[in-house]
Amino acid sequence: MKKFFFLLLLIALVIMVAACTQESEQSEEESGSAGEEQTVENPEGTMSTEEQPYVVGTDTSYAPFEFQSGGEYTGIDIELMNAIAELQGFEIEFNPMNFDEIIPALEAGDLDIAIAGMSITEERQEIVDFSDPYFDAGLALAVTLDNTEINSLEDLEGEVVGVKNGTTGSKYLYDNRDEFGYRISSFDESPTMFAEMKNGYLDAVVEDYPVIAYAISTKDLEIKIVEERLTTEQYGIAVLKGENDELLEQINAGLQELRDNGKYDEILNKYYIP
Repeated sequence: MKKFFFLLLLIALVIMVAACTQESEQSEEESGSAGEEQTVENPEGTMSTEEQPYVVGTDTSYAPFEFQSGGEYTGIDIELMNAIAELQGFEIEFNPMNFDEIIPALEAGDLDIAIAGMSITEERQEIVDFSDPYFDAGLALAVTLDNTEINSLEDLEGEVVGVKNGTTGSKYLYDNRDEFGYRISSFDESPTMFAEMKNGYLDAVVEDYPVIAYAISTKDLEIKIVEERLTTEQYGIAVLKGENDELLEQINAGLQELRDNGKYDEILNKYYIP
């Protein structure tokens, strides 16, 4: 009787172990299946870094290089950057901001590229890498048409001179202030600065020659240049230093192709600068 009872107990234990093993295997299969579904499915369709557009910082108050017309961004820089992106097969989106905010935004990682009539300088090259130069520029001194008192820097003693924040023009004025004795008034945007001179709050302005020349040629400003080419400068497209070598190579390649196929000259001629 004891043997018979022991045999029944042994059979029951075997059946229980087999059942537990089967349930465990089934659970693992279900778990594995669920894990596979989580790995494959991506209902949001998240883009990879490579597929996301590069964010381009620019200053849209800087005709003829970047400005708004008919609710859209246009200008030399805008058209050049769009053409480079198309040739090199990447997407871009523009992020307008004040000029003096652009390099800090590159440093913070908020921008990938900067194109804003930005002069290549040693100081900036400590922070960013520049493309090959794409435009020759320089600073000019301008006054209103009816101003007959100011004809050069030597006439600025005691006068108020306007300049844009963060620019080479600003650096130039501060570097030479003691020599010529003028006062400096700084602005975030060139149009505001020009309006202040028109309204009599400024005696003169220092701005990049092509910007002033373009405004004069389009009759947007009743001003005149009294000293041109105070400096000789070149514009470049910027990326954060040491972080985007491949992107910079693409920009340079696209820029060269635009020169070779005539599109570069076509864009510049569209925004004629005397």
